[in-house]
Amino acid sequence: MRQFLKFVLASMLGTFLVGAVLIFLLIGMIAAAGAGFASKGQTTTIDKNTVLHLTLENEIIDRSSAEPFDLDLGPFKANTPTGLNTILASLENAKTDEKIKGIFLDLQGIEAGFSTLREIRNKILEFRAESDKPVIAYSDSYTQGSYYLATAADEIYLQPKGDLDYRGLRSEYMFMKGMFDKLDIDIQFIRGSNNKFKSFGETFTEDKMSPANREQNRLILAGLWEDHLTAVSSKTGLDAARLNTIANDLLVRNAGTALENGLIDGLKFRDEVLDILKERMDLDADKEILTADLRQYSRSFKPKGRASKKGKDGSATEKVAVIYAEGGIMSGESEDGTIGSTSLSATIREAREDSTIKAIVLRVNSPGGSGLASDVIWREVDLARGTKPVVVSMGDVAASGGYYISAPASKIYASPTTITGSIGVFGMIPNMQGFFKNKLGITFDGEKTHQYADMMTVSRPLTAQEKQIIQGYVDDFYDGFKERVAAGRKMTVAQVDSIGQGRVWTGVEAKKLGLVDELTDYRKVELPEQKDLLQQILEDLNAQARMWAASVWLGEDAAMLRQYKRVREVREQTGIIARMPYDLVIH
Repeated sequence: MRQFLKFVLASMLGTFLVGAVLIFLLIGMIAAAGAGFASKGQTTTIDKNTVLHLTLENEIIDRSSAEPFDLDLGPFKANTPTGLNTILASLENAKTDEKIKGIFLDLQGIEAGFSTLREIRNKILEFRAESDKPVIAYSDSYTQGSYYLATAADEIYLQPKGDLDYRGLRSEYMFMKGMFDKLDIDIQFIRGSNNKFKSFGETFTEDKMSPANREQNRLILAGLWEDHLTAVSSKTGLDAARLNTIANDLLVRNAGTALENGLIDGLKFRDEVLDILKERMDLDADKEILTADLRQYSRSFKPKGRASKKGKDGSATEKVAVIYAEGGIMSGESEDGTIGSTSLSATIREAREDSTIKAIVLRVNSPGGSGLASDVIWREVDLARGTKPVVVSMGDVAASGGYYISAPASKIYASPTTITGSIGVFGMIPNMQGFFKNKLGITFDGEKTHQYADMMTVSRPLTAQEKQIIQGYVDDFYDGFKERVAAGRKMTVAQVDSIGQGRVWTGVEAKKLGLVDELTDYRKVELPEQKDLLQQILEDLNAQARMWAASVWLGEDAAMLRQYKRVREVREQTGIIARMPYDLVIH
C-alpha cells in the first residue's frame, strides 16, 4: 500500500509540475503577445554617437516578418529569421544617418547562402565608400562564411585563442541506399531520359556520387571559391595562388597563424576591440559605447521606397510590386517556408490586375519542387509579362522549378554566385513490398477493374511497362520545360537541351549561356501581404518548440533533420518533380 501511495503521489506531483509549466508558458505567451501588440507600429529612438551592432546570428531569409517578434520563455528562445531586406535597408539608411558613427560587425556563425552573404558584403563596402564611416569586424572564431563577410570591413580582429577556418569549400551528400537495402525498400527513381545531371534521387538509390554529379559539383564549388578568393584578395592583398596555398596546406591552424599569413589585422580581446571602436569613431574613451542592434535600428526609420507618382490625395498612382517566392514549390497554399502555387499565383494575378502597379519584381529563392505547381505559377508570370514588365531577381538559388517560374520574365538578374539552371525533371516511387513482407509480415492483395488501376501503389514494384509509361510522363514534362525556357529566353529547344539535362550553373556561367540577362547586386509595394502578429507569434512558438525538442533529443545530430526534411518533401510531392539535385551549404 505504501508503494502504491508513493506511486500515486509521484504521478500527481508530476502532473502538477507539467501543468504548472504549461500555465507559465501560456501566461508568458499572453504577456509577450500583449507587449508585441502594444509596441506594434512604434519606432525606436536612436541616440547620437550610436554604433550599429550587427551580429547576424539567426537564419537570414529574403524577407523579414512585418512585425518582428521575440520570445524568451526558458528553452523556447526566439530564433526569428532575419530578413535580407531589413539588413540592406538598415545599411542604406545608416549611410546618411548622422546618429550612426560606424558599424561593429560582431560575427560568429552565419546561416546564409553565398549570394545572400555577397549582397550584404557589397552593401557594407558601399556603406564604407559613401559614408566614410568605419566598419570593424571581430569574432571569437571565423567560419569561411563569416570571414568572407568580414573582408568588407576596414579592419578584421580575432580573439587571441580563437580560430579562423580557411581550408576551402566542400560538398557532402548523405547516401541512403544501404539503409533502404537493409529495410528492403527500393526507391524507383525515374528521371528524364538524358537528364544525367538530375541527381536528386541518387542520394536514395546510390552509395556515392555519379560522375555527372561530381562534375557539376566540382565546377560549382570552383565558381564559388573564385568569388571567395576575389573578396579575400581585395582585403588582404594576397594573390589567388598564395590564398590557395594557405587553404590547401592548412597553414592557418590557430589565431597566431591567421595573423602570420596576413588574413587578419590583429589579435584582440573584445574589450580591446571596443577601445579601437571608440578611437576610430571619435567616441568618448571614458564612456560605454552606445549600440543599436539590427532589430532596434530597423525600427528607427521608415525604409526608403522607390519613387512613385502621387495622386491628388497623396496616394501612389504608379508603383512597383516586389513579390517574394522563397522555398520549395508545392501545390496549394504557401506555408512553413514553401511556395504554394495557389497563393503565389493569386499574388501575381493581383499585381497584374492592379493598374497602379506598373512593374513587377519577382524575387526567386527556390530549389524547385512540384512540376505541376511550377507550371501553374509560370502561367501567371507569363500573363503578367504581357501587361507590364516582369523582372526576376534571383537569390541564393533559383534552380529547376525555381528557374521554371523565372523563365518567362522580361529580364532576369542573378548574382554571380546564384545557383541556377537545373532544367530537368524526375519522379520517385518507393517499392515497399519487401519491407512490409520481410520486416513486418504484411502482405497485400486485392482486385482492380483495369490494368493500370494500381500503378502508383507502394506495395509492389513497377512492371517494365509501367516504368516505360512513367518515363514517358517525365520525358513529356521535360520537353514542356524546355519549350517554356526556349520561349522565354528566345532560344531553340535544342539549345536549351544542350545546357539543360538537369545541370546546375553559377550565375556567371548562366549569363554566358543566356539563362540570365545581367549579373547584379540589386536588392516598391511588397507582396504577398504578411501574416498578422498573433498568427506569427503562434507559428514562431511552434517552430521554436520543435527545434528545442530536436536539440534535447538529438543534440548535435539535430542537423540530420535537414535530411529528413528532404525525404518528407519528396514524400509530400505529387506527380513530376522539378527540383535542384542538392542543397548547398557553405561552412
